[in-house]
Amino acid sequence: MTQEAAIRVDDLSKIFTLHNQGATSIGVFEALKLEVMPGECVVLAGESGVGKSTLMRTIYGNYLPTSGGVFVSHDGAPVDITKAPPHLVLEIRRRTLGYVSQFLRVIPRVSTLDLVIEPLLENGVELEEARERAITLLQALRLPEAHWELPPSTFSGGEQQRVNIARSFIREYPVLLLDEPTASLDAANRAIVVELINAALAKGAAMVGIFHDHDVRDAVATRLFNVSEYKAAA
Repeated sequence: MTQEAAIRVDDLSKIFTLHNQGATSIGVFEALKLEVMPGECVVLAGESGVGKSTLMRTIYGNYLPTSGGVFVSHDGAPVDITKAPPHLVLEIRRRTLGYVSQFLRVIPRVSTLDLVIEPLLENGVELEEARERAITLLQALRLPEAHWELPPSTFSGGEQQRVNIARSFIREYPVLLLDEPTASLDAANRAIVVELINAALAKGAAMVGIFHDHDVRDAVATRLFNVSEYKAAA
């Protein structure tokens, strides 16, 4: 039986139109094709400005492409996230498609522990189990226990990033997008994140990532994908 791709990007093109500059059009990439299988970590390569972040945001459904589709395997069937209704996109993000960013968007006064357990509670995990899993992960990421009941809005960038990583990895998403997940971390915490990524890959997660740290990239990448090869014509 042939294994299905967890992500299939099909003839994707993206053009930005700058309406405040006389509707100037800027082409990013065109006819881009990519398949990511379970257990793969495909790292996006190419010079700055080639469209790596745009591709990630299109896969997540934040950007609509000019043409083409992005199919994410959800409940055993491919769903084109670029054409799916908003309620289905939210459902896919809740259960299937995670996004690990270097930035943490939080609600003020919500504690770190509550933020980390939220993805589990949304998916039916009992509170006691969710708390145990969250504590184990926060300890692994070396976030001091004194921080757990505090809102992370006042934390350092590295501490906020560790909270974000905990939120994303606690759910064990089948598909993960990694946007510079170690950018603000020291060497010891980068090593922990590499372990988390490789453990998720061993369980069959499919990942697409952007890493400027070559040591981290080399430790997790199963292959590189050069976005520059699909650069839109000027």
